[in-house]
Amino acid sequence: MEIRIQSVHFDATSTLEKFIQKKVAKLDQYYDGILSAEVTLKVIKPETATNKEALIRLNISGRDLFASKTCDTFEESVDEAVEALGKQLKKHKDKIRSK
Repeated sequence: MEIRIQSVHFDATSTLEKFIQKKVAKLDQYYDGILSAEVTLKVIKPETATNKEALIRLNISGRDLFASKTCDTFEESVDEAVEALGKQLKKHKDKIRSK
């Protein structure tokens, strides 16, 4: 799976990028047909406590799955978005099996 990370108006640290790579790669355990993942990180204005947003789009055969979460840190945002995508992948897999 190809994972692209884009940070809007700031430079993501290599530690953050490794964390994202590791978390998003774990989605393979739910569904083998993931072609690519696109992670976008944004800092939302104005400066508030929860202003770090992570948007993750998964390209799976025939359709896209998307999750967006806003938290105190990018790690927390990515964690929650990956969790949401895990649930979506399980539902998608169940739909395919039932057909």
